[in-house]
Amino acid sequence: MTPVLVLTGGTTDRAAHYRSDTAWIAARLADGESGVLPVWRDLSLVDEDGGASPSVLRGAAATQLLAAAEDSAFLGLDDRGRALFAASLPLATGEALCRAWAPAAAFKDLAKLAPVLDAAGGALLAYARALLRWHRHHRFCGCCGAPTESSNGGHLRLCTNAACGERQFPRTDPVVIMLVTRVDACLLARQPAWIAGLYSTLAGFVEPGESLEEAVIREVREETGLSAVAVTYIASQPWPFPQSLMLGFRVEVRGGERLAFDTAEIEDARWFTRDDFAALRQSGIRLPYRGTIARSMIDAWLAESAALSSRRPEPAIGR
Repeated sequence: MTPVLVLTGGTTDRAAHYRSDTAWIAARLADGESGVLPVWRDLSLVDEDGGASPSVLRGAAATQLLAAAEDSAFLGLDDRGRALFAASLPLATGEALCRAWAPAAAFKDLAKLAPVLDAAGGALLAYARALLRWHRHHRFCGCCGAPTESSNGGHLRLCTNAACGERQFPRTDPVVIMLVTRVDACLLARQPAWIAGLYSTLAGFVEPGESLEEAVIREVREETGLSAVAVTYIASQPWPFPQSLMLGFRVEVRGGERLAFDTAEIEDARWFTRDDFAALRQSGIRLPYRGTIARSMIDAWLAESAALSSRRPEPAIGR
């Protein structure tokens, strides 16, 4: 089963060979054909007329927004070969600027909007949001404390202290996310901060000096006390909240071990059989929304489980 994941499937040509061409970038900024995707307070501007899609401003609107932007970055070329830029707008004036130029558009939380965006639109907004947030958090050098300046079309920040010269590139934090299974049941858990009733897969950041597989095994053991016996990579999904790349795995664990979840991070963890899922709504339990890698892995497991159940009896599994 091929997962359908939100914020993936981008069609923008990133055209990295243009990033270091300062004359080409300057010409595209001034040509009136280039498009600008505004970001304000980590919110993305979307057109709401008949649905939701990225609001791309051009001409005089693009020129004014780029002039007012705190940071901007070249994203690439659209399907007509026109340049696309992301612009981070000032906290005080950004919303009013966009309201004047795009009255039918509004700034929205991309995390909540993701399920209704098409693949190309969601991926483009995720790209813009992640890149601009990186700029905002790297305005000073981590080595000497001097201010940094944007370079390479917004894909590099350089320390302005000549004695230092530190170069900083956009960063993405790898996160492993795991569907843990045992015989014909899968393990779902919830954190105290989540909305009421939400249960999802386990997840955690990859630590320095650690492979993805090692991170999976460690996270499963730390959060549930269970021992992984098989780890299989499934798919990945950009998740710019704030700047993560979710790396999905299926994990089979050793039978006979009892759950011993970390109560500092996990409020509850339970084994769910396929039959349990049929009654989830009545029990007040909610799953991650469709299009997330967590939900895709759960749905794929349910489809496999249904096929297996037609060929063999389902054993009872307790908590």
